[in-house]
Amino acid sequence: MARGRFAPSPTGPLHAGSLVAALGSYLAARQQGGQWWVRIEDVDTPRTVPGAADAILRALERCALFWDGPVLYQSRRTERYQAALESLVAAGLAYPCTCTRRELAHQPRARDGGPIYPGTCRGGVSRPDRPRAMRFRVAATSVEFQDALQGLYRQHLASEVGDFVLRRADGLFAYQLAVVVDDADQGITQVVRGSDLLDSTPRQIDLQRRLGLPTPAYAHLPVALDACGEKLSKQTHAPPLDERQPSPALVAALRFLGQQPPPELERETPALIVSWALAHWRLERVPTVLARGWEHPPVHEPISLASMQSSNAVDNTQTMN
Repeated sequence: MARGRFAPSPTGPLHAGSLVAALGSYLAARQQGGQWWVRIEDVDTPRTVPGAADAILRALERCALFWDGPVLYQSRRTERYQAALESLVAAGLAYPCTCTRRELAHQPRARDGGPIYPGTCRGGVSRPDRPRAMRFRVAATSVEFQDALQGLYRQHLASEVGDFVLRRADGLFAYQLAVVVDDADQGITQVVRGSDLLDSTPRQIDLQRRLGLPTPAYAHLPVALDACGEKLSKQTHAPPLDERQPSPALVAALRFLGQQPPPELERETPALIVSWALAHWRLERVPTVLARGWEHPPVHEPISLASMQSSNAVDNTQTMN
């Protein structure tokens, strides 16, 4: 059975960019008769905003995006990540590193903007007096995979990324290790997410292979951009989803994903919108681009009893005149 997942970071409320990832992953899994799981990626605890996880889950429910199984919280799984790290250390695939960000600031940059690690501590730490991070010893060959949307993607980890961090010097586990362990433990068979994580996928595949874990199928959706051409995110102050009226945003997300919903769908309930989407979802219609502009949905004011009575009174007056 297919099993997909949505894995937001609780650094703020659900916004349009994360709604696209949630909706795309939900439809891809459900249309196959599969399951859809939710994971809260709060492994970076200093960045976690109190109450954000609950707000995200509430917003998903308001959008009629209901998940299977218990919600997994990364912050409660440090022992599992430690066990995976220890197995890599025992196999000679992870080593301590005392390099600082400042020392690596002038290194050539990888595609994701991070410094390409030069291997300074591969043969032993350069500063034994400092706290130690743990790095993964990457393969010296290219890693490639076939993305369902972006096509063949290839990356030579040693020259394009370098050995990357598994556990930070402050003791917190890094995203790359946590996501690989979580996908395996949750039995995830397909990962549908934003293209901003495309560059991370070869690292995760290399880790999966070294840990003896299965590799899911991948599909990387276009990232939604604001009017300034920046990714919609908490960092760029993307407005939160309007939980009172999520229907216009759901329809806008479907349009963004190339699904061509009819305009009248905007006034339907989220449950009916999701039902329509499941009947019409086609992954091949999703634009095969890394990013595209987000068109804000129209705002439909809720119709209250008072406004209806006021409107009726006006109509009656016009009729009498």
